[in-house]
Amino acid sequence: MTLLLAIGIGVLAGAGIWLMLRARSFDVILGLTLLSYAVNLFIFSMGRLRVNAAPIIDGARAPTLADYADPLPQALVLTAIVIGFAMTALLLVIALRARMETGTDQVDGVEGGPR
Repeated sequence: MTLLLAIGIGVLAGAGIWLMLRARSFDVILGLTLLSYAVNLFIFSMGRLRVNAAPIIDGARAPTLADYADPLPQALVLTAIVIGFAMTALLLVIALRARMETGTDQVDGVEGGPR
């Protein structure tokens, strides 16, 4: 399970960086989104992958780290998802406006790539 998650994080990060190096604005936005997904999975995996572990201490279990999941990475990832959605929406609006102004979706504004 941990190896599969590590491979998934690597693939998402690699694809995100590759897309961010492209010259089209939609590719850059998609690359940023994929990179944020990879970072979210990385933060989530830092809280130890636990199945059927309670995030809040109750009286039925012993208060040790072996019996509970860490709720902090879950809260950080949830916050990052909301911020990432807002960032993606803002970048799409800016990209559409730039497309209307320049007539191209190239990041540098020149059709055919950088000179």
